[in-house]
Amino acid sequence: MNMFYNKEGVGDTLIVTLGSTEREDKAVQRKENVARIYSKETNKTIGYNLFHFSQIQVLTSSGVVEESEELVNAVNRAIQANGFDDELVYDASPKFVVGYVEEMEKHPNADKLNVCQVNVGQEKLQIVCGAPNVDKGQKVVVAKVGAVMPSGMIIKDASLRGIESTGMICSAKELALPDAPQEKGILVLPEDNEIGTEFKAY
Repeated sequence: MNMFYNKEGVGDTLIVTLGSTEREDKAVQRKENVARIYSKETNKTIGYNLFHFSQIQVLTSSGVVEESEELVNAVNRAIQANGFDDELVYDASPKFVVGYVEEMEKHPNADKLNVCQVNVGQEKLQIVCGAPNVDKGQKVVVAKVGAVMPSGMIIKDASLRGIESTGMICSAKELALPDAPQEKGILVLPEDNEIGTEFKAY
């Protein structure tokens, strides 16, 4: 889940995204001050727009809004008060974590891509990676789905040349780390980093 608010640019509207808003089959259902964006094919909720949000809670940030339990609860009350049944779940888990590349194989449909099975502690993620230096046995930084990169890009589930990819293995440059090398390549972490822990340098 990601939240955005820009009163000057967009108006007094909190935008909540739960999935890809680039789907071609998306539709909108509006009730009072809340609009639900959903997939016509699956009826799955993709996101919500909450209008006149300052009447619910005052936000001082502009752009990506940091989630909090209080904010998610306020959004849930507004959604349900306007006639929708969804309940959003606050996720406080870190979005940038130490991962371990357990397996790697060439992408069947792309010469420069590899399909990696990455252990991030509580789960294993399949991530398609195009970095020339990625390899089995490395500890790496993984941006999980929902992470917001320093560039503003949001990490989403994707399909790359027909292979599903969940998350991204990051380079130092993508993480905006000081003195990051300009050449392409992921950041390989020292062995003493514990799998599944938050990547603190971000």
